[in-house]
Amino acid sequence: MSVRQEIEDKLRAAFEPREIVVVDDSASHAGHAGAPAAGESHFNVMLRSAEFKGKNRVSRHRSVHAALGADLISRIHALALDLDV
Repeated sequence: MSVRQEIEDKLRAAFEPREIVVVDDSASHAGHAGAPAAGESHFNVMLRSAEFKGKNRVSRHRSVHAALGADLISRIHALALDLDV
């Protein structure tokens, strides 16, 4: 399973989003420091979920990191998050 799919699956299970888009942007960062040659390292996530209601930006980000888990987070070099209700 691709890292992109793994991210999407975990976020769907944790947040039951009304909208989710996970984009693998690794090709745009090829050759940059910290970017592995194999790719699957840079991701943009747009997630809309009622689970974020009443949570500030930091709490939302922490929730996503917890849902993805330490193992998956350790395999990602960059994760841009656009989180809203």
